[in-house]
Amino acid sequence: MKKEMLKNRKKIRDKKIAFILVMFFMIVIIFCKVKRKSDTIVEHEVKDREEKAENENFVEIAKPKKEITDWRLVLVNQDHILPSDFEIELAHVDKNREFDARAIGELKQMMQDMQNAGITNVWVQSAYRSVERQEEIFTHKVNEYIAQGKTQEEAENLTSQKINKPGTSDHNLGLAVDFNYVDYSFDETLGFSWLAENAEDYGFVLRYAKEKEAITKVDYEPWHWRYVGKENAVEMNALGFCLEEYVAYLQEKE
Repeated sequence: MKKEMLKNRKKIRDKKIAFILVMFFMIVIIFCKVKRKSDTIVEHEVKDREEKAENENFVEIAKPKKEITDWRLVLVNQDHILPSDFEIELAHVDKNREFDARAIGELKQMMQDMQNAGITNVWVQSAYRSVERQEEIFTHKVNEYIAQGKTQEEAENLTSQKINKPGTSDHNLGLAVDFNYVDYSFDETLGFSWLAENAEDYGFVLRYAKEKEAITKVDYEPWHWRYVGKENAVEMNALGFCLEEYVAYLQEKE
């Protein structure tokens, strides 16, 4: 009987030892898994911090914009002012008006072909305009707004929507023409329709289109046409670009 009891006690002790060993090994396994997972998390966190630091310290080198050297595409606007030393050779459109001598032939041919097409009521009302003359026109309009009760700043902002500041007008380049009177009804004439269809063949484009006001920052002017050269005019119209967009397009083009 005593032997039987001792035998049972030994079995119980062996089971306890086996249970303790199993539990010990399970704890060791769990600990290893937890540690491995913790090490992985720490490793990822370190890697993320390193990548973040690299990104913060990384400075992207902007690709330089291509220089546009075509004189026909010189861009002047509120953000691109004509250099003070700008010079131009002019030729007479008529006894009172002048245009860039390099493009006067295309302008005269366009006017002649328009007349040959039976449109005889379109004339060049304004072409080259000196910066000094531009200053006079701009100041006169500003004073008109001030007389209406506008502040100097308000008057200048309103004027800029209709008249370019001195040094920011195509007229100062000698590459722009205004046809007939400054009148929005010009776009209802046969002359405007003819220009819209044919002007690109002579290198001219509508400079300030209605749908491009947000880009050009100038109100729609159906009477104002700019010489850019035939190949440029054709491509601009095909792309649906104003001059600002076209110059930017060429600067990014490979």
